[in-house]
This record gives sequence, structure tokens and C-alpha cells, in this order.
Amino acid sequence: LGVPNIPALDIRQQCTGFIYGLSVADQFIKTGMYKRILLVGTEVHSTGIEFATRGRDVTVLFGDGAAVSILGALPESEKRGVLSTHLHADGRFAKDLWIENPSSRSHPRITHQHIEEGSWYPKMNGRSVFVTAVKKFEEVIDEALDHNKDKKEEVNLFVFHQANLRIVQSVCEKMEIPMEKTFNNIQKYGNTTAASIPLALSEAWEAGRIKKNDLVCLCAFGSGYTWASALIRW
Repeated sequence: LGVPNIPALDIRQQCTGFIYGLSVADQFIKTGMYKRILLVGTEVHSTGIEFATRGRDVTVLFGDGAAVSILGALPESEKRGVLSTHLHADGRFAKDLWIENPSSRSHPRITHQHIEEGSWYPKMNGRSVFVTAVKKFEEVIDEALDHNKDKKEEVNLFVFHQANLRIVQSVCEKMEIPMEKTFNNIQKYGNTTAASIPLALSEAWEAGRIKKNDLVCLCAFGSGYTWASALIRW
């Protein structure tokens, strides 16, 4: 990039990574520490998933992707930008969506047994992920709206992490959000984890689904479990 000596920070939060990164960048800018930040959401799944029959239930879900955002401060008179971010985690559910090895608990960290067992491939408890995701999406969306004293009817577009369209549909049904107020592209790319929200934002913008001064709600749920939301005045 031709920008040596610029500090770089890696945030490994998988599906919620973009919103976690957005929150960190937002605080850096609001405190005046940095004026402009390059935020990258990217993931390469294709080299780390199991293509044998044993792993197909998980493998078919994921795709590779990358997206970049450039963040900077606006004059206060604009009253636009990141209004708030809300981050959560609960490690009790770590084994419901995880990669067991390599692990610092293992000596050595990777063995032939790990490879034969497939413990270095992602594993998922699909039912737990679905049920918990629907619940946490609803909670974290409400949290963002309540914090800013906004109503869901005032939101112009909801951009969910693109993991499962049925999860989005279930959340919208429970919260009485019209599907027309969401943007989805999972059918094109699969689950690209940290890249999914910025990819969806970019395509929604290009499609004319987001306009200046629109209220946009971002929300994500993923391994850890972690979940997060952000409310943005575009």
C-alpha cells in the first residue's frame, strides 16, 4: 500500500469482526487519536474447510470475501456517522461453533491425530447457533434502537451478518420488520464472516438502497458466541 510505519491492528472476532472493528475505529476517531482509519473485513475459508463428506454440513455454508471501508470524522453540524455500537460475548458457548485445534493447550499444537480426527476443521451445533442467533439479534437490535431513542420503523435498512437467510427471516418475523427493509446477498457469496456486512453495505449502496441521511442498523452474531450491533446515520 505504500504506507510503512502505519499502526495495524488485527481483531479476530469472525462473524462479528466488522462491527467490533468499527467500534474500535469509531472510538479512535472520536477521541481524536486518529483522523482516518482503513477498516478491512476479510476471510479466506476455502483453505481451511473439510471437503470430505464428513464436513459437508459446515463446508457448504462458507465463502471467501473481502471488503474495505475508509472511516473519518465529520463536522458535528453534519450529525451523521456512527451513532453507537454495542458489543457482547459469552464464552460458555464456544464449543457450539469453533475450531478445536491447533490449540495452545495441545503439545505439540497440531498432531497427526488432530488431522485424522478433523479437529482442525470448523464444527458447529446448528440448532444452538440458530436459536441463540435469533434471540441475540433481537436483543442487540433493540439495544441500539433504545440507546438512540429510535424506533425500528425509523430504520431505512437493516444489514444482518450474512450467515443464514432463515435466521434473518425469523428475526424479522419476531420483530415485525418487513424483509423489504433488509439487504441480503448470502445466495451469492455464502457466509464470508467478517466480510459479509461491508460487502452487503457496498452492494446496497450501489443498488440505491442506502441514501444520505438514511438510518442503517448493522447486526451480527457468530462464534464465541459474540454478537454486536451498530446504528449509523449514513
